[in-house]
Amino acid sequence: MNKQSGIHYLREHREAGSSRPVPAEVTRIRDTVVAGLGDLLQGAFDAVDDSLFELANNARSNNEQNRYFEAMREIRIKRKGVERHFQNAVAQNFANPPRSGSVFSDDSQATQPSADSLSLVGNDDLEEQVALNAMITKAKAHFQGPLHQLQTRFSVVYPEASEELPVNPMAPEHLCSAFTEAIQALEIQIRERLILLKQFDRYVVSNLGMLLDEANRILIQAGVIPNFRYHGKAGQQHKDAKDKAGKQTSSESAVSEPSQDSIQAGDSAVFDQIRQMLALQRANAGIPPRTSDPNIHVIGGAELIGLLSALPQQLAASHSDNLSAGEPVTVDLRQVVEQLLARNAAEDGKKPALNELDEDLINLVSMLFEFILDDYNLSAPIQVLISRLQIPILKVVIKDKSFFSKATHPARRLLNSLARAGIGWSDSDEKTRDKLYDKIHSIVQHILNEFDGDVSLFEKLSDEFDQYLARENRKASLVEQRTRESERGRIKSQKAQETVDRVLREKVARYHLPDSIHNILVNGWSRVMFLAYLRDDVEHRWLESVRVVDDLIWCLHPHLEDDERDQWVRVVPGLIKSLRAGLEEVSYNSSKLDEMMGELKHELTEAFRANAQAEAFEDMPDAYSGEPEQTPPTAIERQQELEEAAVAEYVAQIDNIEIGNWVEFNLVNGASFRCKLSAIIEEADCFVFVNRMGLKVIEKSRIELAHEMRRGRMTVLEQGALIDRALDAVVGNLRNRAG
Repeated sequence: MNKQSGIHYLREHREAGSSRPVPAEVTRIRDTVVAGLGDLLQGAFDAVDDSLFELANNARSNNEQNRYFEAMREIRIKRKGVERHFQNAVAQNFANPPRSGSVFSDDSQATQPSADSLSLVGNDDLEEQVALNAMITKAKAHFQGPLHQLQTRFSVVYPEASEELPVNPMAPEHLCSAFTEAIQALEIQIRERLILLKQFDRYVVSNLGMLLDEANRILIQAGVIPNFRYHGKAGQQHKDAKDKAGKQTSSESAVSEPSQDSIQAGDSAVFDQIRQMLALQRANAGIPPRTSDPNIHVIGGAELIGLLSALPQQLAASHSDNLSAGEPVTVDLRQVVEQLLARNAAEDGKKPALNELDEDLINLVSMLFEFILDDYNLSAPIQVLISRLQIPILKVVIKDKSFFSKATHPARRLLNSLARAGIGWSDSDEKTRDKLYDKIHSIVQHILNEFDGDVSLFEKLSDEFDQYLARENRKASLVEQRTRESERGRIKSQKAQETVDRVLREKVARYHLPDSIHNILVNGWSRVMFLAYLRDDVEHRWLESVRVVDDLIWCLHPHLEDDERDQWVRVVPGLIKSLRAGLEEVSYNSSKLDEMMGELKHELTEAFRANAQAEAFEDMPDAYSGEPEQTPPTAIERQQELEEAAVAEYVAQIDNIEIGNWVEFNLVNGASFRCKLSAIIEEADCFVFVNRMGLKVIEKSRIELAHEMRRGRMTVLEQGALIDRALDAVVGNLRNRAG
């Protein structure tokens, strides 16, 4: 059955995927994920093409070669259709999310095999099923944290989901199911199908991390359980997260249509708490309520909005076309509004004054910007630009008070996006050659020039900026992916070379070996060991390559016992064969190889004959005898011990840094730069950091990072939503004043 090969089926598939409305934040995730998976899948198909060509090149017969070329042709012809089918199936998963937990979402696909069902499955199907299950299991283990966070958040967004029946359209089992469904159109045999699955695992499933992180970021930005973090124990945390989600869902449903002057009930607790503390301050200062003074004309609501509409947008910048000039400037909003009221005094002679609610809002906006413009986590260029938005944000807040209570408020969402996008800037000099900075600059200028009180402008700019960021993030993610792969390969190669050198050094140093044998091991066989180390996780050849070294050294010793000499006769032919085969595999110089093997045979023959010259290959004498002499530690060693003891507490903080976290390094010369943790290569104890474009900027070990943190030369930057952090800081400051 080739149900997906026709246009009719693709149209049906697309219509099925759009048969129900999808939440806005899920639509953004769907578009990002579908595009990202499409890019990754192209890499997988390119690798499949290379693999099949290599196999055809090395085929043992014409029939085998034709089989691989036919498979290449089949895949090339139907590749675009498979890619479209896969992307459509993934998109449909977002519209109608399958239940998480099963390996396949389709009844027509095999489920996890059991002992009772294995006999009913064909050999080819069983091989494919085992490969898929291994792929899914590995992905779930590797991305356990992001997957759990995403499932919890998706289960909040989709109303039909529950804790017992969670959903996650991006679960590995659903993506694998979509791919196996898409490749049903390919008329290829099981071996080629397994190659296709292997490359899908390598290029798509193994790189899901960046898409999972982006999906979590979008949902956090939308206010869906922003503070939920996974640390490996799913039970209680999942329950706590679901409790938070339940509260958030109920609050959002209760305020789906808020009035202009009302605060959302679910999240208004923070704003109410702030108002209570401000009211307490007024009472302590002896300020009576405004409504009780007949000589005061209280201004608020539509009247205040009318006055604010005449307020110039940009009081902080002298030139509208040079927003980035100078330092961040804090505007005294209270003074600006008082001057505005004084210029518009009532004819009845009453003193104009704000009502208490609007006064609290203005004070709160002032405190928020005090925090924002003093926030170390914001890069300096972004602080300068955001400081220009104080008057527009004041107008927004007076007109739409849900800014403080609604995490998805357009203006609040835009500010959070601007701050998050600019976290990677290290120096303001970058702004002269950075397209992203130009984009942010144009957004701020657009608001200053065109905002007339209509909050929809913020929504329009926020959506445009999110789309722009999604495109830029896809590009940066692909570069970062290549950077990670390159660094993993480089570090693994470096470790392989270090391991080979150490093993040979230890083994060769213990014996007096002829120069020719030393040359064979160090300049020839070391290459074989290097390649074996790199392939060891697949072919398990490392120990075999080391055993050849041990056998060679053993055979070079004179053996006087009959059983040892019999063993020598059995070992040597296989040893010579293994040495030649290994050196030929690494393309060792053929002319030198024959000469080298001749010298080897000569040395082995001489060793066999030297029955009476065992002393020629005796082990070197021990470097010392008896107990080693205890020497007191030097001053440098004592200082190193103190350093290691002091840095121990910082190692735990380094281990808490997660992939994707931004940090700032301060150099000795006073300069600084920001970068993102892209990869932790455990086998080499190496932390790799990249810039905003995904390019590597630095790598350090765990201990080196701990030393940097201890000396104050490395700071982990906070990446939570800017306004959320600002509100938390404001509440803390007011509590301190009240306390």
